Amino acid sequence: MDSIGKRIKALRQQKDWLQGDVAKKLNISIPAFSKIESDITDINISRLREIAAIFGVEMIELLSDNATPSKEYVDELKKTKETVETQDAKINKLQEYIIRLYEELHALKQGVINS
Repeated sequence: MDSIGKRIKALRQQKDWLQGDVAKKLNISIPAFSKIESDITDINISRLREIAAIFGVEMIELLSDNATPSKEYVDELKKTKETVETQDAKINKLQEYIIRLYEELHALKQGVINS
């Protein structure tokens, strides 16, 4: 079983890039990127997304032991991602609504106090 770091290193080597090339694209130091390839540093989702974009692959390819994940699996992940994004948008709208209500309530209270 290959680690995420080994898969990232293999992708980098396929492109004939140096660690410095990728580190520059990620806006991190070469030692920091070396730690990612060596699995010394845990990678968060944001960084994983950046790395996948740099190499032009899906994040699942960095996470999966299979060189090419099944189409059904990728499709299911895309559908799940869309669902999460939709729910996130709904949450953002609700948060905006709550803030607006709070501001209106605050303004009403200020009007009552100033009266």
